[in-house]
Amino acid sequence: MTTSLDDFAELVRSRRTQMLVDRERDVPIDLIEQLCELGTWAPNHKKTWPWKFTIVTGHGRARLGEAFVDDMSEQGVGDAGKRAKTMTKYTRTPVSLVVGCAPHDHPTFHEENRDAVSAAIQNILLGATAAGLSSFWSTAPIIDSPRALELCGFDPGDRILGIIYLGWPNGSVDTPARPAPTVHHLAD
Repeated sequence: MTTSLDDFAELVRSRRTQMLVDRERDVPIDLIEQLCELGTWAPNHKKTWPWKFTIVTGHGRARLGEAFVDDMSEQGVGDAGKRAKTMTKYTRTPVSLVVGCAPHDHPTFHEENRDAVSAAIQNILLGATAAGLSSFWSTAPIIDSPRALELCGFDPGDRILGIIYLGWPNGSVDTPARPAPTVHHLAD
């Protein structure tokens, strides 16, 4: 099976970062699991398979916020307003997908693991768009939050590279302008 470059380009260009979603409409867990599986097809030098996923729904979303806030308070991260926002932010969509990254002892492979997980996240975002979902890739308030790592079933030393908010859209956002790429040509 082949996909035309035009079809793929349309998918890439139609992906939007947005959180205008129906908060009451559940997203099937098997769909989220399919998206995670697509993530594992990202390029991964040395085949370290560094990605880790936790699907957070229901009351688990509030528990995730509480875990982050406890570590933020303990570590002096953010002010009271940021901690209050963090407490409830993961409940804004029906699903928060926490994407973790395993470390590596070799510094180059450690960074390549991060790159592989970032590529996996892009696969997930494109898959979500193809499935008709809205998505929003967010940074964790503390990427190595001990309580959040434990809650998500990740190992100490792992990093949280993203929290992807997912839900069925009930609105849309404008298409942002993109600058033309800077491309240099090197020959002879």
